[in-house]
Amino acid sequence: MRRTLLALALLLPLAAAASDNDIGKVNGAVYVDAGQHAGDVSTVNGAVNIADHAVVQKASTVNGSISLGDQAQATGVGTVNGGIALGSGSHVTGNVEATNGSIKLGHGADISGQLTNVNGPISLNDAHVAGGIETVAGDILVGEGSHVEGGILVDKPNNGWFHSGNDHIPHVVIGPHAVVQGTLEFRREVVLSVSDSAQIGMVKGATPVKFSGDSPAN
Repeated sequence: MRRTLLALALLLPLAAAASDNDIGKVNGAVYVDAGQHAGDVSTVNGAVNIADHAVVQKASTVNGSISLGDQAQATGVGTVNGGIALGSGSHVTGNVEATNGSIKLGHGADISGQLTNVNGPISLNDAHVAGGIETVAGDILVGEGSHVEGGILVDKPNNGWFHSGNDHIPHVVIGPHAVVQGTLEFRREVVLSVSDSAQIGMVKGATPVKFSGDSPAN
């Protein structure tokens, strides 16, 4: 994972010369109204809120969350120290990246690139990710009817950079009728639960435990 590069890249829109339709701020939230079109939308120490049907370029923040409303669109989404929520039918043509934060995809959300974080839960609700999912310490729920291309990677912690969450054993759940194409690779201990109606690719580093019904037993 490009962890340190991600943090630096998120700062670039604020340092670079802004174009006419960019929206940038320091110490405060940024809002894009429903149906509005904007360029790069960024802030430091604040949230980024993209309303329903809005269209933006990259949405980024440091120390804040990002939300895309229903049917909203972006070319990329990234945050350091904050969660990401994509509304129903939203579409991101590039990557979705969070360093320390959860990522939640609503019904029918679509990511053409990769979905990555370091820690924090990742959940898909009948959603699609084309570029694979990668985490270190986050639990992953590929919910019912979801489709992931590019596989799943749970990487081992880099002790020189990341300590928080090292003792947590990630739980990866592949829900009913979900499809994960590509390799599911686990470079650290995980619990892997796979629905008996799901389809998955090759598994490396873990033993799948089958379950029936909506979710695995606790």
